[in-house]
Amino acid sequence: MTWAADVTDGRFRTTGLLEVLGALGLILPGALGIAPMVVPLAATGLALTMVGAIVTHLRLGETDRLAVPIIVLALALFVAIERFGAHSL
Repeated sequence: MTWAADVTDGRFRTTGLLEVLGALGLILPGALGIAPMVVPLAATGLALTMVGAIVTHLRLGETDRLAVPIIVLALALFVAIERFGAHSL
């Protein structure tokens, strides 16, 4: 992870925390049956995090590492659009 050497320790930890919170925000409301509005918000936040990941990898010339953030971005956008749209709770 070349980008990890390019950022401060705080930014590295913040990025990891945002990714974990996004994942928990997608899973826990459905698993616990509470706060369903958290799901599209978490999906939107996770999508924004993946946009940042894609920009960072492109900036560093790491095009071989783009597949995972692009797939996660597409899935997060799908969830956000569906949950904010016709299938919202």
